[in-house]
Amino acid sequence: MDLKEKLTILTESAKYDVSCSSSGSNRVSDKTGIGNAASCGICHSFASDGRCHSFASDGRCISLLKILMTNSCIYDCKYCLNRKSNDIKRAVFTPEEICEVTINFYRRNYIEGLFLSSGIIKSPDYTMELMIKAISMLRNKYHFGGYIHAKAIPGASEMLLKVLGNLVDRLSANIELPTEKGLKLLAPNKNKGDVSKIMHYVKDNRSRHYVPAGQSTQMIVGASQESDLDIMEKSSHMYNKYDLKRVFYSAYVPVNKDSLLPSIEKPPLRRENRLYQADWLLRFYNFKVSDLLDKDNPNFNILIDPKADYALRHIDEFPKEINKCSYYDLLKVPGIGVTSAKRIISCRRNFVIKFDDLKRMGVVLKRAKYFITCSGKYFTNYDFFRKDFIEHNLILEDNFSKASNVMQLSLFNE
Repeated sequence: MDLKEKLTILTESAKYDVSCSSSGSNRVSDKTGIGNAASCGICHSFASDGRCHSFASDGRCISLLKILMTNSCIYDCKYCLNRKSNDIKRAVFTPEEICEVTINFYRRNYIEGLFLSSGIIKSPDYTMELMIKAISMLRNKYHFGGYIHAKAIPGASEMLLKVLGNLVDRLSANIELPTEKGLKLLAPNKNKGDVSKIMHYVKDNRSRHYVPAGQSTQMIVGASQESDLDIMEKSSHMYNKYDLKRVFYSAYVPVNKDSLLPSIEKPPLRRENRLYQADWLLRFYNFKVSDLLDKDNPNFNILIDPKADYALRHIDEFPKEINKCSYYDLLKVPGIGVTSAKRIISCRRNFVIKFDDLKRMGVVLKRAKYFITCSGKYFTNYDFFRKDFIEHNLILEDNFSKASNVMQLSLFNE
């Protein structure tokens, strides 16, 4: 099998691994090699499958050559295309081939770094040793200083984890499913404790030389029966316990037929998007999981984003007075982000803010106007400050916005 055919097989097999995250690394070129993984050295492109894995983009934002070392695997995870019981074409990159492909792609300015994952061949230790050989060759023989994100193999020895972490910028270990029950059902060969050990080790040993860009993980959404509440509680726990940079949510893609898997035709992409939006609120907007979901409401509203849904379910706390409410209250308002909230706090020290001023501060007024007042004035008659009216309009605006994004412009305006 030639290199081109291997590349076709192993890039296709890697597309279900999520890797959209900015570098966050401080690895700088020493002038003797090629590549630079400083934060500003990472460019971005969009994946062809168009599945959204960032908070506000129409496609998955990537800047890496994303490949599997091999799609052969000794495990038989029900949801995985590469499980051992599937009759698919298999391939294995040698360490030398990984280096050749990466350097050639880099020299053509196609990529700024490498994302390397792998199926499990022979054993976790054997697989990690091959990954380490490839990445070590890139760093030491080819003097590649670019960004490298590698998937640690659960079950591999701590010694190998130490070696790999000193070679790469970011490590990730996939939790796969949010509960141990789901993991035992769909991935019986995998052990939740093996992933936890990796995360503990990386957190305790992380430095400017060891995994400088931190660690991340990935959960599959929709393959098992967990609610959005289960998923977000697991994410919140991992952020707090392991100091993760990102939790990625990957909508389950129905590539296999199995009685234990849900019968769906399309991936739950809208649900995935809601989880990303909620994750953003947890990390940057001072929200807690209990603000967004509870036992009575364990799943996100598919029609409305989590922040707007929160505001509607707590409508008695609104409208917020722009000229008086706190910074954290401003962050609760749909349409107001971190930057615009800081601008409001700064500007209102000098003048009384009006509705016209908010647009210039970056506020998405078409959403925020329903939940705020400016000097006691609502954007329209106060009689329209009703939950049903606001919800109806937000749903209409959201659907119109999505429809507008996919309409083909006519050459002839009527």
